[in-house]
Amino acid sequence: MPENLLFDIAIVIIAATLIGYIAKILKQPVIIAYIIAGLLIGPSVFGIITDKTSIDILSTLGIALMLFLVGLELDFRKLKDTGKATIIASIVQVGISVIAAFIFSKLLGFTDIESLYIGIAIAFSSTLIVVKLLSDKKELDTLHGRITIGILLIQDIIAIFALVVLNSIGNVSINSILMSLLKVLFIFGLAISSSFLMKFIFKYVAKSLELLFLTALSWCFLFVGLAYYLDISVAIGAFLAGLSLASLPYSIEMSGRIKPLRDFFATMFFVSLGMQLVFTDLGSLVVPILLFCAVVLFIKPLATIIPLSMLGHGRKTGFLTSISLAQISEFSLILVAQGYAANHVSQAAVSIVTIIAAITILITSYLIHYDQNIYWKFAKPLKMLDRLGNVKTENIDKKKKFNAILCGHNRIGYSIIKKLIELKKNVLVADFNPEMIKKLKEEDIDAIYGDIGDPEILDKLQIKNTEIVVSTVPDIVDNLLLIKKVKEENKGAIIFVTANQIDEALELYNAGADYVILPHFLGGEHVSKIIEGLYSRSSNLLRNKLEHIKELNIRKELGHEHPRNHY
Repeated sequence: MPENLLFDIAIVIIAATLIGYIAKILKQPVIIAYIIAGLLIGPSVFGIITDKTSIDILSTLGIALMLFLVGLELDFRKLKDTGKATIIASIVQVGISVIAAFIFSKLLGFTDIESLYIGIAIAFSSTLIVVKLLSDKKELDTLHGRITIGILLIQDIIAIFALVVLNSIGNVSINSILMSLLKVLFIFGLAISSSFLMKFIFKYVAKSLELLFLTALSWCFLFVGLAYYLDISVAIGAFLAGLSLASLPYSIEMSGRIKPLRDFFATMFFVSLGMQLVFTDLGSLVVPILLFCAVVLFIKPLATIIPLSMLGHGRKTGFLTSISLAQISEFSLILVAQGYAANHVSQAAVSIVTIIAAITILITSYLIHYDQNIYWKFAKPLKMLDRLGNVKTENIDKKKKFNAILCGHNRIGYSIIKKLIELKKNVLVADFNPEMIKKLKEEDIDAIYGDIGDPEILDKLQIKNTEIVVSTVPDIVDNLLLIKKVKEENKGAIIFVTANQIDEALELYNAGADYVILPHFLGGEHVSKIIEGLYSRSSNLLRNKLEHIKELNIRKELGHEHPRNHY
């Protein structure tokens, strides 16, 4: 038995690595590679591994560690700026997606329990994939990026409650569901109350990274064991264990140490899912797969963009957010895997959800990569969505002269407008975050709602009379349009724009930009000047330090935390 287990693990890792290399060359998500690897080595294709009991046990560990890290890295501060829109959009999107998928499932002949599992699985989007893709594009800190992450955060919380309810659905009674909820509340209360004690323990063990790693794992498996003893999902126990440690100052170190171990066992989980794919009756799966893909790729985005538009976030923010969520989650795979283990769903349902995950994750990688180009293809028909939220791009007082126009009031924009006001300059801010516009107007700063990629907004900015135009929006298409407009109307105006890539910066310089801001290089340039000052008589490092601490405290109150990659 041990030799068989070692052989099976070796085959899984080698197959996942080889298919992973191919996925890397083809620039495809590795999760799909792991599922394909499982399909190839499993009983459906080559049959190299037929007894997958050992792999299932290891994949359960992967689920526990994945959810422990989800809990450990939950950051409720992500809801601070976009809380209302995020919560409402999450509930509407999940509710409509569940109902649509449930109805389709019933029409296709699935049982009530299977339909509920499929409906909930379809509703969730992949935090792992979306954060990775947005991070690669440097869009985590954009407005649509923050809203997307907020929605994913709410979905993770809903998913945990779904696991609780579905885990107790065997007896199909209110009492069993209430008993499961009480058990979860007991574990949650125990985790939160004991977290005060853990602060002192982790303060001591944090002196040793090895001991910190082992203590974090022990805490995770303590709650996994407790959940197992109470006969509820071990995934829930792991999640609550992570959540109880999320507020500790050592959570980032714990996360960093556990991730490699998580990745190993998560690989086992996704490979084991691939082994469960069956194609003995593939013809019967085509229609369900197409219908559910339509729910994920069309109904889910509509259920996201409409509430966001009604809340005043405009068509562009709503569109970019909605297509970022047009896939199903690793949580969905965990959900159906546990449903299969509990005999709630059939192997066909597991295969359908897994194939949909592979298809939609693959499509999403292209949707997010080309999101701006896709948006401009649909910009005109989407304009009708602005009416839902009574979005008004009011005209600016033409009698008032603005020395500077700032497009985008983000972390960089905050510093720029602060300096311009100190210089006694009249500033006009253009931003497509309605909450930011409201806040600026409360501070008696002239602001207009709108997207600088919209020619109608550019016409209202009074570019002819300004001295300087600054864009902190890192979108090359929008910035090229802005440069062109400024050059046509005011050749004497100085133009500052922002880019994330060197090639984009060079393209913007060629288009006529006077200076291109590269946020990821600014820190190094600033530090180099401070170091240069150390060797001159004008150096005042202590003053710089105190001013920086003061500024950081102000930024913290404003919620300007530096973006953090979560998964």
